[in-house]
Amino acid sequence: MAVRLAVVALLLCFFFFAVAAAGSLTRTNVARLPGFDGALPSRLETGYVTVDEENGAELFYYFIESEGDPGSDPVLLWLTGGDRCSVLSALFFEIGPLKLVIEPYNGDLPRLHYHPYSWTKVASILFVDSPVGAGFSYSRDPKGYDVGDVSASMQLIRLLREWFSEHPGYLSNPFYVGGDSYGGKIVPFIAQKISEDIEAGVRPTLNLKGYLVGNPGTGERIDHESKVPYCHGVGIISDQLYEIIMEHCKGEDYDNPSNVICQQALARFDSLLNEGSSAQILERKCIYVSPVQNHETIGRKILEEHGVLRHPPPQPSIKCNTYANYLSYFWANNNVTRKTLGIKKGTVNEWVRCHEQDLPYTSDIRSSIKYHRNVTIKGYRALVYSGDHDAVVPFLGTQAWVRSLNYPIVDDWRAWHIDGQSAGFTIAYGNNLTFATVK
Repeated sequence: MAVRLAVVALLLCFFFFAVAAAGSLTRTNVARLPGFDGALPSRLETGYVTVDEENGAELFYYFIESEGDPGSDPVLLWLTGGDRCSVLSALFFEIGPLKLVIEPYNGDLPRLHYHPYSWTKVASILFVDSPVGAGFSYSRDPKGYDVGDVSASMQLIRLLREWFSEHPGYLSNPFYVGGDSYGGKIVPFIAQKISEDIEAGVRPTLNLKGYLVGNPGTGERIDHESKVPYCHGVGIISDQLYEIIMEHCKGEDYDNPSNVICQQALARFDSLLNEGSSAQILERKCIYVSPVQNHETIGRKILEEHGVLRHPPPQPSIKCNTYANYLSYFWANNNVTRKTLGIKKGTVNEWVRCHEQDLPYTSDIRSSIKYHRNVTIKGYRALVYSGDHDAVVPFLGTQAWVRSLNYPIVDDWRAWHIDGQSAGFTIAYGNNLTFATVK
């Protein structure tokens, strides 16, 4: 609870304490959501935007209006990470106003409850299933799924132009781009392209103020190599293994080392790291059981409410955080849910939370660091934050590349607090760049 409140407070500071084609968009106003008892906390709109006419590719979005003052609160574009992971993950598990009720799945529609620490307390959020193939985004021609960092980013920029053209009332609101993990890799590139459009006078003109990224990938080796000193520092690996890796893996590709000693050491490193949860090292390691509970009544309910589901996820223990991921599959594939959200029939027959490299994707932004520099040097604000228990993209690597920008320190390393307790640490640099850790 304290961590969630801390992140909301961090957002308040970031957003508010700054120095001062119609035919290609279809939308659905959602008054109520299946599984949620009562009226929604704020207005919800879902829709599609065509981003590739030739292949019939459309991106799906959820727009949730601010619970505060939507007329003046910031508008935030949010992208999630992973291999074509649906942005519903961010909405239900991270920053949205609703969460799944954690209870044993019995074949009925999973229930939802209100999340009081949602970022929609302070901003309107445009959640987008990107790239094409993520969540409910789709392409009628399979060629439309063959995208990469650059092309997916340009499709998002097109979506923004179309969306703001249809929602001109939000053009004067402060606008930010945000994302985490792999989604955080392309955020500064998108921000740079938007800034260039503003300079070129492209309409509509977005009121871009900056961007924010959480445990962001960069494409650089530091993303992976920082895992070793991080895991050494928190006691996951021994002094001896750390020293072997430091000595024998210099200059090696950690994903494909040619040095035999390095290869063996990194295999041992992976084995030790996999003893727990790398995304949150204090969480339990989840043990999975059968994909769907083997009970005739439950099976009949699933068939009635969802139809035939071909790829149900493995069922974790209800004590695991990933149990919510399991429930999301049945919520999103429910026929009533799909009708309520306005999902087009025949587009995505089965929603999956994340893909598993089954669709083509090109990582053609080799490094995003230069885009961080390009955008911040123009004066746009940037918040780079890291959960300090994340071993997937550790704060050590993020802190290192932020320092490599060589911006002057304007507010030295200090704690930031919630209810008198430290919620993390932060440092502010020149060019409106802030780095923060979150406990």
